[in-house]
This record gives sequence, structure tokens and C-alpha cells, in this order.
Amino acid sequence: MTTTYAVLSEGLEKRFGTVRALRGLDLAVPQGTVCGILGPNGAGKTTAVRLLTTLLRPDAGSARVAGHDLVREAAAVRRAIGVTGQSTSVDGDLTGRQNLRLLARLHRVRGPAERAAELLDRFGLTEAADRPASTWSGGMRRRLDLAASLVRRPRVLFLDEPTTGLDPASRTGIWDAVRELRQDGTTVLLTTQYLEEADQLADDIALVNRGRVAHTGSPRHLKALIGSYAEVVVADADALAEAAAVLDRLTGTEPTFDHPRGAVGAVTRDTTLTLPRLVRELDAAGVPLLDASLRPPTLDDVFLRLTADEEVAA
Repeated sequence: MTTTYAVLSEGLEKRFGTVRALRGLDLAVPQGTVCGILGPNGAGKTTAVRLLTTLLRPDAGSARVAGHDLVREAAAVRRAIGVTGQSTSVDGDLTGRQNLRLLARLHRVRGPAERAAELLDRFGLTEAADRPASTWSGGMRRRLDLAASLVRRPRVLFLDEPTTGLDPASRTGIWDAVRELRQDGTTVLLTTQYLEEADQLADDIALVNRGRVAHTGSPRHLKALIGSYAEVVVADADALAEAAAVLDRLTGTEPTFDHPRGAVGAVTRDTTLTLPRLVRELDAAGVPLLDASLRPPTLDDVFLRLTADEEVAA
């Protein structure tokens, strides 16, 4: 079966003076999926989004967005996409309804009043629709931002850190909206500083570092790259070294210490290692335990480990 890609880029490069922000970005996002774009500060995430939304022109490479060439058909790309940035873009002096009606008229959407009402209802904003947006909470304004980016029913939606600064309840509301968009067939590219957010929403993740995609895959696939994490908390700080030696022998990786907690941990790719076995080995070595755990990695672990590996390789 042939996969149709909503976003497909090859070798995208961008310089700002002597700084190479992108060094050959390759990205393939299937239609109707959520792709999380993660990376450390300065990795090139924002530059990539600005290129793919036609706000910048690439110095080299090529890309197609919603089937249109990024450079030769930039106007068609803009008609096919929606963008929600890091800061609110709505007019605070207008009501929520007025904001959406105005955008619908500017984009020549048929039935602007009906489209505004539909979006207000979809995002749970009808009750506040006729109040100035400046009086709304931060979470409500972010939902209005998202509604505004959907006025034209975009095929591809770019969300640049859409939940930054929101409380947990508001963040969950945005997550629910993104899941609904995916169910409706919209392709979403999501940059976020919350790794839990990517874990919750993304079908695939592109880990960007030093201006290129370093790793791609589903959250489960990326977690499998670094294995499980074994941690031991000892009752006597003098036993930390012995606990580390046991972990080193069982996992084959160098342990890391958390001295204030009296803890030591190590990553293991050994699928036969179990918690009972770990406890037995520690007991046989005479290590006095307060706690021991063996857990799958989080995306935080993946992010820290893989980006650290990239720094070492560089």
C-alpha cells in the first residue's frame, strides 16, 4: 500500500549569517496523523515550522506540503494549512464570535456566521462567544486561537507549543481538540516543550537536533531504543558503590548516581531482567534496600539519552 504524505521534506537547509539553523532536514508525515517535533533549544524546530509554513524560504532542499511544492506553489500551501503560534493571535477588543466571523469573511468562507457558530460550539466557547476576548481566560483564548486556525478547514495544521503556560485542565482541553482533529483526518505537526504531550498525542515523533532529524518513530519505538530503567534506593549511603556494581553487572551500562536520595540507576536493554531478580541479586550482595524499581523509560528519558548521544557523536 502506498503511503500518502501530507508533509514531505528532503535536505532542507537554512542559514542565518554564519549560523546553520537547518542542516538537511528530512521529514515524512503521513496524512491524518499527529507528528510531534521535539528537540533541545536551538535544534531548529521553529525554523523548520517557519519554512514549512512559507514564512521563510529554504536555502537548499525541497518540500511538499499538502501536495504542493513549498517554493513554487507557496500560495497553494498557505491555502491548505492552518497555523497556531506560541502567542495568542486573536483581537482582544473583539468578541470571540466577531473574531471568527472576521477571519471567515477574510478567507471568503461560505456562511461566515454559521462557520463561526460551528467552531464556537466545537471548542466549548458558545457561552462566552459574545464577550470581548480580552476578558477570557488563557485556556479559552488558546482554544479560540485553535478555532481561528481551522476556519478554512486546513488539511495540515501546525501547532507551535500550543499549551505553553496553560493550567492542566486547559491543556487537557487542547489535547482533546487535537485528538478530534486527527479523527477527522487533519494532519497535525506539533512542536512542544512538554514531552508528556507528545507521548499522549503523537503517532510519530521526529527528534530534531543540530538542524536535522536525528531519530524518528512512534513513542513506543523510541522508548525501546534505550530500554528499561532500573533504580535502587539504599538504606545506607556506604552501600551505593556495591549497588552500582550489581547494576553494572546486570545491565551492562554505566550507572548514574543521585546521592541526595541515596539512589543509583542504570538503563538496560535486557528484556529478561525482572524486578524479583534485581532484588535477589542486591540481597545476595548484602545491599540494604529502601526501594527498587524497574520501569519502562519515559519520553523524558528518551529525549535526554538520545540528544546526549548526538552531542557525544558530534
